[in-house]
Amino acid sequence: MPFISIQSNSYKFIFMKNTVQLLTGFGAALILLSSCGGGQNQGAAMAAGGPQPPQSYPVFKISLHDATLNSEYPATLQGQQNIEIRPKVDGYIDQIYIDEGSVVKKGQLLFKLSAPQYAQDVNTATAAISSAEADVSAAELQVNKTKPLVEKDIISHYELESAEYTLKARKAALAQAKASLANAKTNLGYTVITSPVDGVVGAIPYKLGSLITGSTAQPLTTVSNIGKVYAYFALNEKQLLDFSRTVKGKTMNEKLANTPPVSLVLPDGSTYPEKGKVETISGLINTETGSASYRAAFPNPVGLIRSGGSATIQIPQTIKDAVLIPQKAAYELQGKHFVYLVDGKGAVKNTEVSVMDLAAGQYYVVTDGLKAGDAIVTDGAGSLKDGMVIKPEVQESAAVYKDLK
Repeated sequence: MPFISIQSNSYKFIFMKNTVQLLTGFGAALILLSSCGGGQNQGAAMAAGGPQPPQSYPVFKISLHDATLNSEYPATLQGQQNIEIRPKVDGYIDQIYIDEGSVVKKGQLLFKLSAPQYAQDVNTATAAISSAEADVSAAELQVNKTKPLVEKDIISHYELESAEYTLKARKAALAQAKASLANAKTNLGYTVITSPVDGVVGAIPYKLGSLITGSTAQPLTTVSNIGKVYAYFALNEKQLLDFSRTVKGKTMNEKLANTPPVSLVLPDGSTYPEKGKVETISGLINTETGSASYRAAFPNPVGLIRSGGSATIQIPQTIKDAVLIPQKAAYELQGKHFVYLVDGKGAVKNTEVSVMDLAAGQYYVVTDGLKAGDAIVTDGAGSLKDGMVIKPEVQESAAVYKDLK
């Protein structure tokens, strides 16, 4: 077998000829296999890096709808009448006929005071009347006795005049005695305290035996007439101007008459079943708060609302044929709102829109930037870019606006 000698600077290699041929063929095979594998990997890479199919996004076409917008304002509640029950005379509390929270009628007995001095004043005035009546009778007798004597010139006319003046004085004394009796009876009547109106009794700070006077700091109680309740709320100058421009009417009274019924949201989030009516607007704007005071009245037949409570007033505003979009279809950037319009080829375009401050529930009211028939992306705007092509999944209008009220 022939040998081949290969010599380098440091080493000398000797191979047989057949061995070199074998090695040469093996190397060629390795090169071929490497070449084939590289081609397959390259094809797979090209396939992986090629154009992807468009991603699906929900899209809907805008249609015009009517909507009701509710402006909300915090309000304080007061009864139709909140009357403090105070004593007109001094005395001790002898009887309490009601309890805190009781519902009372006009004229119902509330308290009885113990004040014997007023009963004594009645007795004294009664006795004074009897004495005055006796004096009047004596004076009348004197006049009747004097008249015939004057007519017969037995005594002078002066005697008759004197007797008549005495009679007038006795009658005046009788009238004064009667007035004293009436005054004494009035004071005695003040010891019995009744309710001046229908209403609900408030707190009763004084108990049996407490001494009270007309100058006592706290009232005996408070009776609140809550058959009708007033909700007081305020609008700033801008809101007041908007109200004046949007509500029909030439005068303020006409505007109040045309104001739609308002709703009351209670502290637990529930809506009061009775509708109210805006009755008055303050004629002045408070310079400290920059707002004007409004008053709305609500019927309160079952006494659900109590005086001194709080609630939220909702004033509805109906708009016709408005462009409404779900709030999730828009995103906000630096105080501006944007949506993605979709053209006929599925390309999206970032578009700025103007919306009203008030929202119709979960929907924005668009005033500029969109029109009926425009197609926009309903959801997923955060993953889109301007010019991106998508696969629109058209949603039915009824499904998009199902939560619209």
